[in-house]
Amino acid sequence: MKSTLLESALGKPDMQTVIEPRRGWQLLDLQELRRYRDLFYFLVRRDVRVLYAQTILGFAWAVLQPFFSMIVFTVVFGGLAEMPSDGLPYAVFSFAGLAPWTYFSNALTGASGSLLSNAGMISKVYFPRLIIPMTPVVAKLVDFAIAFVILLGLMAWYGIWPTWQVVWLPLLVFLMMITAGGMGMWLAALGIQYRDVRFAMGFVTQLLMYAAPVVWPASLIAPQYRLLYGLYPMAGVIEGFRAALLGSAPMPWDLIGPGLVSAAAIFAAGALYFRRTERLFADVA
Repeated sequence: MKSTLLESALGKPDMQTVIEPRRGWQLLDLQELRRYRDLFYFLVRRDVRVLYAQTILGFAWAVLQPFFSMIVFTVVFGGLAEMPSDGLPYAVFSFAGLAPWTYFSNALTGASGSLLSNAGMISKVYFPRLIIPMTPVVAKLVDFAIAFVILLGLMAWYGIWPTWQVVWLPLLVFLMMITAGGMGMWLAALGIQYRDVRFAMGFVTQLLMYAAPVVWPASLIAPQYRLLYGLYPMAGVIEGFRAALLGSAPMPWDLIGPGLVSAAAIFAAGALYFRRTERLFADVA
């Protein structure tokens, strides 16, 4: 009765919006993500601005991390251990691997803790939760772009010029992003339920780095194992960057091909797991 009187007084029905959890398995709701694209843009811009707010060096921090790592690796691995570098100066060889790896590592770490750092927003406002772990995946591209410019300067210093294979760089960047996004969704969903994940991230990223050909060339892998090793997507990304920019070897399609397949599988499985568990996020955040 009260509802009828209210409708009569206002001249329109009493509208209510009810949000219900989705049923079944669903990979991505692209239409919903498109509706919230402004929020996604705001969160990416916030991550980029907040990261360097009230810092003395500002965006120089995006260069210092891979640059000092390159110096350490050049001294330890290139000098003391005499690690082969496919005939290239070890400094530019290692930096060509560190530029994509640093992006991947930072994006993965940011995505894994993204739900916890945005717990207040998750418990109060509805929006597609998938936006949260994908924000650092896009925001860290700014750091990657800065490091990439430094890499080009380092190449010019050594008199090394990119080859025609640079046309494949967008594919390599895409592979790098979907790998970080897929693993990031897995770790974000696990991390908000099991807080041990954030403590393990330092060990995990270090282990993944030494498994990737960052300080050593993939030419050390025996030919019969290269396809299997290519299932680690960052192996094809790093070796592809070296082939495209430094001309150290032909484009390693035997690494990139399996990497594309495994990265697509990781991304699809990560999105499915994330969407399946997101109804629990507000309760455990």
